[in-house]
Amino acid sequence: LIEVLGPAHIRAEFSSGVEALDRYFREQVTQDVRRRATGCYVALDVASARVAGYYTLAASSLALTDLPEPLAKRLPRYSSVPVARLGRLAVDQAYRGRQLGASLLWDAAMRALRSEIAVYALVVDAKDDEAVRFYLHHGFATFGSLPRQLVLPLASLARLKG
Repeated sequence: LIEVLGPAHIRAEFSSGVEALDRYFREQVTQDVRRRATGCYVALDVASARVAGYYTLAASSLALTDLPEPLAKRLPRYSSVPVARLGRLAVDQAYRGRQLGASLLWDAAMRALRSEIAVYALVVDAKDDEAVRFYLHHGFATFGSLPRQLVLPLASLARLKG
């Protein structure tokens, strides 16, 4: 079950093993949500209601010139392209190996695809090489000047969906 983060969700016990992601979830995310800087979605263990994973999603934009040429050439020549930014994605260590990260990523992509506000792609700044491999495995491509910045055009998912 993946739903919007709410006051009933217990965040203190969440432990992904990445201190920055855990600290953000425990101490900062509700302020960012309240300020409408991001949306946060949690995967719950249905049996215990424990938070098994989370991700954040926010509106953003990219300079058209930062996109890889094969993607950029298909787009109107506006200076920037609307995207959804996957800010953070983490899975509690107790739930590793169950494809929960992939499920969270799919949910984020589908939310962006269903949005009434048009977004061209899902963008992420991967935290480390392991995260880069995860996103590449799920169809993202690197782009821009930052080595861990990745993009997934949502049109490719729309064809898969249906």
